[in-house]
Amino acid sequence: MSVGFSSDTAVFAVNAIRGWWYNMGEYSYPDASNLYITADGGGSNSSRSRLWKKELQVLADELLMPIEVSHFPPGTSKWNKIEHRLFSYITKNWRGRPLETYEIVLSLINSTTTNAGLVVNAVLDLSEYETGIKVTDEELADLEIVRNPLLGDWNYIIYPHW
Repeated sequence: MSVGFSSDTAVFAVNAIRGWWYNMGEYSYPDASNLYITADGGGSNSSRSRLWKKELQVLADELLMPIEVSHFPPGTSKWNKIEHRLFSYITKNWRGRPLETYEIVLSLINSTTTNAGLVVNAVLDLSEYETGIKVTDEELADLEIVRNPLLGDWNYIIYPHW
């Protein structure tokens, strides 16, 4: 989990995925040939965000690996397993404690566990993220994106520029 102090942007969201891959993913899944991401329908990783897709293209090119994305339809994030299986336990763990510093926030998140084996690893992202970045039609056309025939705005694969 990435905790940031700047803006929640598409660049921040993709950097969180990048950090997870380099710190955990490539070691946990050394034979992976693609990366699969489920994402909410709005916010920094919105299915409509051009910058989200452009940054995923940068990551796909960097990893030389296709990235498949499935977005939850708008208004359905309540069925997102992360909401129930992660955030609810973090919230219980810090209940009633003042979140006065990032060190306290990270400590409480990192000490979140369950009897079922949940262990949380949180890192502080100190980067400053610029808001209002626009992606041109030309940049969007350069994406190696293949939309799924079923709800292609929400389900797609971004291939690296081989």
